[in-house]
Amino acid sequence: MSAAIDIVSIGMVTAVGLSAPSSCAAMRAGIDGFQETGFLASGGDQLIGAPVPLPGDWVGEKRMAYLAAMAITEAFAGVPEARGSAVLILCLAEDDRPGRPAPDGQRMLSRIASITKLTSPNKARIVAHGRPSGLVALEQARRIFSASDAPFVMIVGVDSYLTAGTVTHYFAENRLLVPDNPDGFIPGEAAAAILCSPRPTLGSLRLQGLGLSREPAFIYNPDDLASRGDGMTAAYRTALEETGIAMHRVGYRISDLIGEKYWFRQSALATLRLTRGRREFMDIWSPGETLGNVGAAVVPLMLGWAFTAAAKGYAMGDSVLVEASNDTGACGAAVFTGRAV
Repeated sequence: MSAAIDIVSIGMVTAVGLSAPSSCAAMRAGIDGFQETGFLASGGDQLIGAPVPLPGDWVGEKRMAYLAAMAITEAFAGVPEARGSAVLILCLAEDDRPGRPAPDGQRMLSRIASITKLTSPNKARIVAHGRPSGLVALEQARRIFSASDAPFVMIVGVDSYLTAGTVTHYFAENRLLVPDNPDGFIPGEAAAAILCSPRPTLGSLRLQGLGLSREPAFIYNPDDLASRGDGMTAAYRTALEETGIAMHRVGYRISDLIGEKYWFRQSALATLRLTRGRREFMDIWSPGETLGNVGAAVVPLMLGWAFTAAAKGYAMGDSVLVEASNDTGACGAAVFTGRAV
């Protein structure tokens, strides 16, 4: 049997807030962080993005380290006793993604440890799968708790699509949202952290089921395979079977939808293929609506939003299904239940 995981504290730094409470309030209200950037789109117009409002001289790896450190510090503030005993799992962009802001994960860990004064950074782990990294990190946290290797695990995701290399690549691939391409995404950046414990506490969010899979018909796959949502359906099914909750009984969903229609179709297909009972409406939330594509930060961010919604009483049910996937077919889903304060 897998070890229990409870999310007991969170931290966030986003384009709409420099803390978890402000970020979650803005996302709930639909306030976006979109603005003109220094990058040029087609026709000489400035590209719209969602940058975090931080000092301008914090760039590249330094910027990512400070973003992550701010989220980690906020999460530790909620449970101070975890600071000296938590294992850190750092979620980053895919290793092969052009223009990734933190190309050396070990160096990033050292920078973060220096800023936050964390001890034993050598025990930290790196997961570099982009958007679904946080779900892979949850599986690693399960193993850590099962082996009783640590009393806490800090999962932090940090990423940015607002680098010259990344913008140039995705603009050439016709994947950015610009006036002549409505089927694109807005590049963003963010950091989010969740502190996990195997012990339940009031106000925590408990992992009930987790599924990881791979989609053969990933977006723009070279064989031009038509997507049937097989990968995400498998991830949903595994998470739901482990949870013991039927799809039509799930309260609501939070997805890493970034704007391109492929991801909406994938999520819809997975839901339709697994829903058996009557369900008239299931709400779906997405940070992408206000933050754009924030890459590897998105799963900790979505879980932090679900944690806040449960604590504040505005969650759309007792259970939430969180999903994420990347451009090469890695996908996952997790079901959580909230514990009211």
